[in-house]
Amino acid sequence: MADKEAALIPEEGWHCLHLFYRIDYAQWQLLDANEQRRAKTTLSGTVQEIRATQNTQLLTLSIVTPKADLAFMLITPDLHHANSFEKQLSLALGPGVLEPVYSYLSLTEESEYVTTPEQYGEMLERDQNLKRDTAEFDQAMQTFTERMKHYTHERVYPTLPDWPVVCFYNMSKRRADQQNWYALPYDERRKLMQGHASVGREFAGKVRQLITGSTGLDDAEWGVTLFSRDTFQIKKIVYEMRFDPVSAQFADFGEFFIGIQLPLDQLFRRLQL
Repeated sequence: MADKEAALIPEEGWHCLHLFYRIDYAQWQLLDANEQRRAKTTLSGTVQEIRATQNTQLLTLSIVTPKADLAFMLITPDLHHANSFEKQLSLALGPGVLEPVYSYLSLTEESEYVTTPEQYGEMLERDQNLKRDTAEFDQAMQTFTERMKHYTHERVYPTLPDWPVVCFYNMSKRRADQQNWYALPYDERRKLMQGHASVGREFAGKVRQLITGSTGLDDAEWGVTLFSRDTFQIKKIVYEMRFDPVSAQFADFGEFFIGIQLPLDQLFRRLQL
């Protein structure tokens, strides 16, 4: 497992690694049956040890297209663990068997555009005609506070769902002369993001979204992981969001990867190992 260096745990959030590999079947066939069996046992043991690490989650995915064969999604607090686990997973089936084809490092994070209690209180007064210092107002604020506490915790310290379809892509906000997201005033950006989020809420129960920040950590600014039980819902949410101004005017998307969550025994059979 990871070496015993002083932990590198971020002030907020957990490290998130998406690791994509292609299998070198020619290299795999150089192993005899016993060596192949030991290699699969090594990978299985490595996955079990990683999952037994505190606050650590690891998904095993079969990638649907030839962009990659399999992938791991790892969430763990300590950067040393993330680094060590990645090396172990890459070598678990033997030298040269797993060829890295894509990877992405990010941190779970809270959105900077969440509604504050003061903003929500103003909305209650304006849109619902609730008066401050009344039972109805106080109950609405308590409900909001509990809901936001749960929302924030799930963004920063998420529990990954076991939904079978997993989509990953990265994205950044544009900095073009006439489309510079970062030149917009904060209040305008917040208003735009509220509209963007409202589209996502239409898919509650159909798509789970995990947005992780990667500014300074990888090539783009965010990693987006979508979980669903149906590829139609993945296609629909991405399509619908592209009409929203945040995406239509300011978003650049990276390459898309679609995987299926499988336990290792099924994954081995799917990959014909």
